Amino acid sequence: MPSNWTHLIRFIAQEDGQIHLGQVNPKTYPDLGIASVEKKKIEANLITGSIFDGLVTEKIMTVAQLLPPISVDETPIIRCLGLNYRDHAREAKMPIPSHPVLFIKPRAALCGPHPQKISVPKLCQDGTSDYEAELTIVIGKTGRDVPKEKALEYVLGYTCGNDVSARTEQFRNSQWSFSKGFDSSAPIGPVLVAQEQISDPHNLRIKAIHNGNVVQDSSTKEMIFGVSEMIAFLSQGTTLERGSLIMTGTPPGIGAMRDPKVVLNHGDDMRVEIEGIGTLINEIYYE
Repeated sequence: MPSNWTHLIRFIAQEDGQIHLGQVNPKTYPDLGIASVEKKKIEANLITGSIFDGLVTEKIMTVAQLLPPISVDETPIIRCLGLNYRDHAREAKMPIPSHPVLFIKPRAALCGPHPQKISVPKLCQDGTSDYEAELTIVIGKTGRDVPKEKALEYVLGYTCGNDVSARTEQFRNSQWSFSKGFDSSAPIGPVLVAQEQISDPHNLRIKAIHNGNVVQDSSTKEMIFGVSEMIAFLSQGTTLERGSLIMTGTPPGIGAMRDPKVVLNHGDDMRVEIEGIGTLINEIYYE
């Protein structure tokens, strides 16, 4: 009998070359991103329906390529929080914000896991391209003026995200959408874990790994505004549509704050690892 999914992927199947939704077994694939890069055989139970109402069937298909767990067409907008980790605020020598700092990425910025690459446009090939490891929320139903105590009911699931940023453009002015909104600047994946499967989204280890070196290593317990607070805030007087992504901020260790600085260069291996979800892996490509 079909059941609700818990660990959802979008993928191209070896069998028919088509895009499907699938359920992967987290015991068989504890880190799907690593398994994909290592070219291990990955099998998934076919999911019928959409990511919002999909049911797991008994049909097995083989993954030829992983895709972002939600498509561009299903994503109305990507909302992002800046300066949302206490330890990152300390690193930046900035006061703890009293209200969430919001910026937006266009949905065209959405990108998937390996083998999809993070493309850095010529404008940003100036030694300031940067990474930001982020827990990313997918909204499961549309809401407005969502009360904090009901906010988790609107969360479809969680995945890994990387808020790729062009620091030169970012520091030119106070509006960040341009500097953080380039195509492929919002890779997510490799799997969408259902909200019910993450017992506490505010107690997850989160890391960024650049060319094998751990450059960010913190916990989501350092978040200033939690998941429920974010959703309640963002939905005030504003329709929060299903399929919206919320990138929840990044911990300390971003390249621009390190000494020496760390830059995303052509051919680099960039990873975001979050406890209970897995590892998002992308190669950097200079256009």
